[in-house]
Amino acid sequence: MKLDINDIIIEPIVTEKASEMAKNNKYIFKVNKLADKKSISYAIEKLYNVKVAKCNIINLKGRFKRFRRNYLYEHGYKKAIVTLSEGKLNFFEVLQ
Repeated sequence: MKLDINDIIIEPIVTEKASEMAKNNKYIFKVNKLADKKSISYAIEKLYNVKVAKCNIINLKGRFKRFRRNYLYEHGYKKAIVTLSEGKLNFFEVLQ
């Protein structure tokens, strides 16, 4: 199955740790489970007009969470840490 560029990147992950990593030109994205490093870096370059230096991938497993008396299953996902050599992304600017 061939993925479209818009299907590879699901959403950027905006957390406190991610905002600290953004100072070093490292950005975190939630990506499709079928995507690989080459397709992720290609999609980032085409969507945001930046130059990608490195791409690391982390597969996060699903886990059970407790909600009152019940246990719910939270599905896992794939996370990509992208290091940029040129350019900058503006996810972490606060709108005023």
